[in-house]
Amino acid sequence: MRSHRLIMLAAALLALGYAWLRGGFDGLERALAQASQTSQSPANANGLATATFAAGCFWCTEADFDKVPGVVSTTSGYTGGTTKNPTYQQVSAGVTGHAEAVEILYDPTKVTYEQLLDHYWKNVDPLTADRQFCDVGHQYRPVIFYHDEAQKRAAEASKARVQKQFKEPVVVQIVPAGPFYRAEEYHQDYYKKNEVRYKYYRFGCGRDRRLQLLWSSGKTSSNK
Repeated sequence: MRSHRLIMLAAALLALGYAWLRGGFDGLERALAQASQTSQSPANANGLATATFAAGCFWCTEADFDKVPGVVSTTSGYTGGTTKNPTYQQVSAGVTGHAEAVEILYDPTKVTYEQLLDHYWKNVDPLTADRQFCDVGHQYRPVIFYHDEAQKRAAEASKARVQKQFKEPVVVQIVPAGPFYRAEEYHQDYYKKNEVRYKYYRFGCGRDRRLQLLWSSGKTSSNK
């Protein structure tokens, strides 16, 4: 038994050494993030459910959903693309097909998926494709990634209701959820770790001004 433990310890040390040689602690962090890639399952053993939304900058989307009672956790990441284990540099360059997105674990006994959808619509510009506020590119497209048929039906019904409020087309995509890759650790809870920078970015991006214009009047506006 002792020799088995020593072998396991040696293997772990070798793995750490390999990660360091490949890219220092950043490489190790990336390896750990890939190892904890999120499941596509809409529910887990604790009775929690999963929802995935893209609404532009994932720093802002994460901050918006953390305010919702019943949301247990939010994770910034990348989904909807073709490259495995993409980095932020690759996604932000628009070469992987991924969107910046947030995966949400929530307690369905405290908040419903329909309520999360309502919150989503109030925190996205539904009239602009391949751009959200000051962030331009396919990686910032607004998307609802559904995890099962019930979520798909709920998302389509909510989109139809929202469309009735606007003359212009609602361009938010509704597509099946695929592999979700956790973003680098410095992106997680960015609004908490870098409060001043986050507030400066959000204000400068005009996110809240645009949202107020869209949703306070209930009328469409193409002025960005």
